[in-house]
Amino acid sequence: MNEQRDIDLVNELLAVGMETIWLEFKKDNVDPDSIGLRCSALANGARLAGKDVGYMVWGIEDGTLRVKGTSFNPDAQKAHGQELQFWLARQLQPSIPFEFRSLSHPDGPVVLLEIPAATSAPVTFKNIPYIRIGSATPKLTDYPERYHQLIENLRPYTWEHASAKQYVSGDDVLDLLDYSSYFKLTRQPLPDNRQGIFDKLQAERLIYKDVGNHWNITNLGAILFAFDLGQFDSALARKSVRFISYAGKNRAATVSHRVEGKKGYAVGFEGLIEFINGILPKNEHIDVALRAEEPLFPTIAVRELIANALIHQDMTITGAGPQVEVFEDRMEITNPGKPLIPADRMIDLPPRSRNEALAALMRRMGMCEEQGSGLDKVIASVELFQLPPPLFREEGHAMQAVLYGPRTFAQMTPDERTRACYHHAVLKFLSGDRMRNASLCERFGIDPRNASQASGVIRKALGSSLIRVADVEHPRAGYLPWWA
Repeated sequence: MNEQRDIDLVNELLAVGMETIWLEFKKDNVDPDSIGLRCSALANGARLAGKDVGYMVWGIEDGTLRVKGTSFNPDAQKAHGQELQFWLARQLQPSIPFEFRSLSHPDGPVVLLEIPAATSAPVTFKNIPYIRIGSATPKLTDYPERYHQLIENLRPYTWEHASAKQYVSGDDVLDLLDYSSYFKLTRQPLPDNRQGIFDKLQAERLIYKDVGNHWNITNLGAILFAFDLGQFDSALARKSVRFISYAGKNRAATVSHRVEGKKGYAVGFEGLIEFINGILPKNEHIDVALRAEEPLFPTIAVRELIANALIHQDMTITGAGPQVEVFEDRMEITNPGKPLIPADRMIDLPPRSRNEALAALMRRMGMCEEQGSGLDKVIASVELFQLPPPLFREEGHAMQAVLYGPRTFAQMTPDERTRACYHHAVLKFLSGDRMRNASLCERFGIDPRNASQASGVIRKALGSSLIRVADVEHPRAGYLPWWA
């Protein structure tokens, strides 16, 4: 941690001019139980006050709030025969990553204790939650109105709004983030002054103010607009997109292309899509009298599935990021984190994202479809080119979408045919229609004279309970997805 930042932080805390429900000053009181119950009180108080952290500062004179220095050494302090910090960690529940930091303030040695605000539940010390009221630290349960307010204020951890880089200068913000791309992609005019730029970035929660006229860059700001994710910590850098192309049908084949993305998702998205489409094999498509070359996989499908992988990944899984792999016959797009909805309902159910701010901003910038319509377009584009149906599956602690290259109906596996039948039934239902034998023939490119082939697929899909008869009394009424 930057000591100058901590000095600036202490000075700003002193400038508050008084103790609050999230801030307390001490000279040399190092009683472990006193520290423990105050950790509980300050964590709960910080959440009540809308702060991300609470603080205790040692080395401050009572009354005057002047820095006088302290002899407190948290690394050497014992608590009931144990190291203070280990003992505190065991007594505080839910576990919070508090941190003691000793610094050499110009006016004397100071110890700063940074306590994260309560998130999932009130923080307790020895199973009792506390709160600060004036100079007292009573039990939180003795003040039911404050307890209920705290419960309302509790919210889950939001990865996007956490800090990716702390205590950077204004110049560093502009060097690290491609701010001009933000204005271009959100279709806003670029402000003609520095303050206007910072006001917009802060309003979007891409940055927020730190102490000493410095700034913090949020994870949202970095992951979307970083010139180079490698300039941030390794956990964030590993969230860059990895692309690998193989000259064969499996990973034992020669790697023909390997690219490790460096740019933030928003900055590099269009370039990534263009790069992938540029190296994909082309498929000859004949439309009436015109002969044209199309990418092996529909561009809209590639775009939507990659955007989904970026948006819906679990950002808290370290050491893994989105990966796009291209083989001779398929494309596999993988993102860390299990899906929040069942894989077989992804087409029709509204998507649930772990990263709502990221998803909302990417939609505003036109990088993916409006909520709930992206996968519809993936399936529709696959049907248009009469490709095998895409596959959505869980792979360990990851989600994978697979796009397949051209194959005729005869070359598709029985499972692929029934999955395509189910997808077709879903699309028809979502458009207010019903699947019929004739529409399935068209989807597969089957000559109507061979409609019995489509009938066989429908029978298998019915037997697998993927679809159902729309009206049992009128068999020609068509078919619906099993859940409709």
